[in-house]
Order: sequence, then structure tokens, then C-alpha cells
Amino acid sequence: MEYTDYDTRLAAYGVITDGDRVLLAKLRFPEAGTWTLPGGGVEFEETVEQAVVREIREETGFEASVGALLGIRHHVVPAERRIHANGRPMKAVQVVFRATITGGALRSEEDGSTDEAAWVSVAQLPHHRHGLIVPIALGWAGALSR
Repeated sequence: MEYTDYDTRLAAYGVITDGDRVLLAKLRFPEAGTWTLPGGGVEFEETVEQAVVREIREETGFEASVGALLGIRHHVVPAERRIHANGRPMKAVQVVFRATITGGALRSEEDGSTDEAAWVSVAQLPHHRHGLIVPIALGWAGALSR
């Protein structure tokens, strides 16, 4: 398949930990009730670093600075599973950074793709429905061995 035969979605996420807790956001859509890292789609005029800072602010209320690149993950979303159906498959590329809170206060997003932000104990993750990016990124960050 040629790159002109599918769509690509670039997204940036931040891993923010505090002791044995990780900052997560709960999706309102596409997979309501699923916890994920704060982050999301990179807008056309943004860098991935700018996008993760914006997404953290929108979804959690915190201002953040971007740290080290932890990893890049990709997966394919078949055409029939796309939220915005257009008959084309999509390659989702997820760029994950370590991030640090520099200000702001915890709050949930209004009128966005998430509806709750919270600190979740890493030990409690098995009791929270979460996306695959969460344990993968926490592994990259070395936060699962705590």
C-alpha cells in the first residue's frame, strides 16, 4: 500500500508521574471511559513538543514542560473502525515524551475528547480500563517497576 492510499494521524502524549502515581485523562470519545495519557492530535502548524504542552493544558489544567522523547508507537486503524469514516485506513503515530508540571491546577476538560483528569496509582492501573499506550509508555519511562 502506498502512503497516498491511507491517512496518517500524528499525536503527542506526555508521561507525568508523581511518586507512584501517573496523570491520566479519561476519554469521552472515541472509547468512552478508557483512561489514557494526556495528549492528542498534532495540529498542522504545531511541533510535537508544542502539541503535547497544549494537550496537557487542555485535558488536565496543568502547564507543562517537555522532557525526553520516550518512544514512538504506531498502529493501523482499519477504515471500518475510523471515527470519521472516509473509506480509508489510518496509520496512527503516537509520539510520547516525559513531561513535568510547571504550573496550573488539576481540572477536567470541558467540551473536549476527555471528561476527567486524575492522578492514578500505577499499582491500581489493572483496575482502570486504559488504552495500550499507558503501560507501553510507563514501561518506556521506567515507571512500572516502582
